[in-house]
Amino acid sequence: MTVGPGIQLQGSAQLGADLLFPTTTLDLVPGGWTCLLGPSGIGKSTLLRLIAGLPTGATFNGTLRASDDAALDGRVAYMAQDDLLLPWLSVRENVCVGARLRGTRPDLGQADALIARVGLSDQASRRPATLSGGQRQRVALARTLMEDRPIVLLDEPFSALDARTRADMQELAAETLHGRTVLLVTHDPWEAARLSHRIYLMRRTGLETMPAPPGTPVRAVEDPATLRYQAELLGLLRSEP
Repeated sequence: MTVGPGIQLQGSAQLGADLLFPTTTLDLVPGGWTCLLGPSGIGKSTLLRLIAGLPTGATFNGTLRASDDAALDGRVAYMAQDDLLLPWLSVRENVCVGARLRGTRPDLGQADALIARVGLSDQASRRPATLSGGQRQRVALARTLMEDRPIVLLDEPFSALDARTRADMQELAAETLHGRTVLLVTHDPWEAARLSHRIYLMRRTGLETMPAPPGTPVRAVEDPATLRYQAELLGLLRSEP
């Protein structure tokens, strides 16, 4: 597998007459996990959607490029905060929906393997309305992994999960997305400390690059250095006015 490219976004964004974020440089680690951490409403999801090429409602003034200078179209998988499952399709059909939309035949064996990995084999024929919020989020994660893209954008992908399942899904995502270029938007300092090769803290004044946590992702849940780093990140978040 070819390692995912580095991505650089540089510029500022306006939301109407208001400055959403000032001139900012966001560099994604090629083939690794970059975490974007910060309070709600500060523009984290806007940065992610800009890279995905999706509407943001904001006016962006700047540049976006991959390190290999190739277009991003067709190379990005995106998981939104909302699960965006199609209510008339089953779990299996939702996981395979990308292939269906492209008019190609999905790999049902791969789909069923991913559904099993997210713990939903017994729900594969059910529709989204019969699932809990956490189950729906796991379906959305499986759908994103099914796309098998070199660039993966995750917007709060584990937020609806209980602590045990969250840790399990973090490990699954880290394993499955090894070598991909991943941008993870999160509010959770522990998640950022556990998964990241690089962390950006987004403030009203722009992005602050944090030193990488010690050790190699994915870090053990009980690792003392990771827990200390999590506490430091939480302190920085709480100091934001």
